[in-house]
Amino acid sequence: MSDLALTFTGAEVLLPGDGLALANLSLAKGVIQPDRAGRAVDLNGFLVLPGIIDLHGDGFERHIAPRRGAMKQMDEGILAVEAELAANGITTAVLAQFYSWEGGVRGPEFAGQVFDAIASVRDSVVTDLLPQLRFETHMLDDYVDLPERIAAWQVPYVVFNDHLPHDRLAEGRKPPRLTGQALKAGRNPEMHFEMLLSMHARGSEVPMALDSLCTVLEKQNVRMGSHDDATAQTRADWRARGAKISEFPETLEAAETARAAGDHIILGSPNVVRGGSHKGNVSALDLITMGLCDALASDYHYPSPRRAALMLAKSGLLDFAEAWALVSSGPARVLGLNDRGTLAPGKRADLTILDKQTHRVAATMAEGRFSYMAGDIAARFLV
Repeated sequence: MSDLALTFTGAEVLLPGDGLALANLSLAKGVIQPDRAGRAVDLNGFLVLPGIIDLHGDGFERHIAPRRGAMKQMDEGILAVEAELAANGITTAVLAQFYSWEGGVRGPEFAGQVFDAIASVRDSVVTDLLPQLRFETHMLDDYVDLPERIAAWQVPYVVFNDHLPHDRLAEGRKPPRLTGQALKAGRNPEMHFEMLLSMHARGSEVPMALDSLCTVLEKQNVRMGSHDDATAQTRADWRARGAKISEFPETLEAAETARAAGDHIILGSPNVVRGGSHKGNVSALDLITMGLCDALASDYHYPSPRRAALMLAKSGLLDFAEAWALVSSGPARVLGLNDRGTLAPGKRADLTILDKQTHRVAATMAEGRFSYMAGDIAARFLV
């Protein structure tokens, strides 16, 4: 908790129910205050917004493993990740780490190193870093020990994916880039191929194994979601297991099924910025237009949540408050983080401060502490 007490004046502030408006905003003891607190800081020319909550991002991989074998001090990589998050206005970040047969930076051993590093720096960073495990469903031999590992790693959020190239494996054909993938994982390419064929062949065992695993994780109060839902049945199956978050649904059918059941829908902000999916899936813009989105996530690009929200507001598809909610209060609801997401009194003082003209991030605060500040805004605090 921060001892800093300040009252921002002259800025346009996004307050609950009011939209952007000229208003004072006070903070002290790490939370938004109902009354004036501390010294005044003139932020005329800036926008003061709720901090960005990123529900799913794997852009941290380039910091913790810039080259194979190059990163030996994992905690230094996580510190570099936090710097990038803060520079992009992100105050709470879910770091999505694979637990996959792909091996290398996506393998189980590496996952353990990442989660240990997050835990080791958590008390020394400003940004709230939350670990997420992305588990490959066909890794049947890992099911027994997984709940215990998740508890030891302090992982509150698990998402399930299946990236096996089933079509090719069903025909006995090698998938593209198999040799490179195998070598990155430290495996002989032929042995790697045999492993993929074996996992594919055991596909009929996966649903029952998932049922049991999800029951255990639910008892551990682990939040669960599915990734890349393609059909209504797939989404219904995951919901039945307690996985009530649909990350990046690939089709309108899957998204509509999630919404009808009250499941949370997370879309990728790069999809919004690009104007469509790079894989040819349903457009995030179309889903947002139909009200089929609760939150936007960075996916693989940390600048995108801010850019996507601003683009949605500029286009007129949503008003500013609605657009920014997709990267603030919306994600907070998905994660059950009731202490943040809006600038209401009593909430955490998590702020993203933008230059009004350029919409670049000028400063970022998490729980009343600065994680980032750059440019002319710094002079306002030194007067």
